[in-house]
Amino acid sequence: MVLNAGKLPLPGKDVFDKAMTGLYSLAKENSTRSKTISIIDFTLPSTKKRLWVIDLSEGRIVHHSLVAHGKNSGELYAREFSNAHDSNKSSLGFFLTGKTYRGKHGLSLKLHGLEPGINDQAESRAIVIHGAEYVNEEYAKKAGRLGRSWGCPAIPMDKHKEIINFLANGTCVFIYYPDRNYLSKSRFAGT
Repeated sequence: MVLNAGKLPLPGKDVFDKAMTGLYSLAKENSTRSKTISIIDFTLPSTKKRLWVIDLSEGRIVHHSLVAHGKNSGELYAREFSNAHDSNKSSLGFFLTGKTYRGKHGLSLKLHGLEPGINDQAESRAIVIHGAEYVNEEYAKKAGRLGRSWGCPAIPMDKHKEIINFLANGTCVFIYYPDRNYLSKSRFAGT
């Protein structure tokens, strides 16, 4: 597969390989039939586009976007992660998207964490994909970083409906950082 024919920057090979390994494992377990993988690479600063939405059936990047992390995960970089309620930290690992709904942030997308002890509290923590006014290049220029969520992967308001509608109902999302605790516990990301 020639991914996107070089039109957009790609996620790092290591991150992409971990995402694909996890997606194949989930498919073997019949947990997903997703032909879409979304990768959020928290090794990058929030001022960089670190979300890739990849249509694997067509071998193309559908969206490449800014994405915020939780306010207690870090400032410019996300470095601390949690599965705990009220932590206001992002969670790592593999998720399946659920249904859309209209909440306090408008159109939002439920996330179902697939990794026990790592992100399986996502639903009860209300960790969802939503649009946010603090996720844009102007905010990043003024503040030196994006605004931060309460743990949700928040995306730009001008693209949130398009991205959310594309991802809804059973696509795979992989949120990555080379956290030793995560890598030692994940069945999907490997080492």
